[in-house]
Amino acid sequence: MVKKTVDGYSTIQITLHWLIVVAVLFQLVFGESMTNVVDALEEGATPSAGDLQLSSAHLWVGIAILVLLVIRLIVRVFTGTPEVIGTPGLATLAASAMHWLFYALLVVVPVTGLLAKYVGDPWGDIHTIGKPVFIVLIILHAAAALYHHFLLKDETLMRMLKPKRS
Repeated sequence: MVKKTVDGYSTIQITLHWLIVVAVLFQLVFGESMTNVVDALEEGATPSAGDLQLSSAHLWVGIAILVLLVIRLIVRVFTGTPEVIGTPGLATLAASAMHWLFYALLVVVPVTGLLAKYVGDPWGDIHTIGKPVFIVLIILHAAAALYHHFLLKDETLMRMLKPKRS
């Protein structure tokens, strides 16, 4: 398959990106509620109402992430993506690797979460590893975007904030 390139991201690509960002941040902040519920149940205690609500939200937001990612990948296939700004080389390879690692995590983490809920161990342990990996990737991704914007002064960051003109 030939990679389709375009001048910028479409409105739907940008919207899907930011919806997934918000959903992942929600998961990172409130995901411990699921652990609290599991721990309480294993100890024979009653989980708090707040933890029960947030753990339910955690489950459904995880499923939403999977659905949004599938839509995003379909749109990517049919719409294409802009070229990485800058000279080809290690930085371009790193950017591509980071994006594909994000896609992999956006599949593996929700799937292992579902397996943990419905099948059990060791899926929960595997699922838990996703949080620190996501945090490191998010920090690197945001730092790279800010580096491009403020130091290189290129359009990398702006392409994910403003849709391309048709």
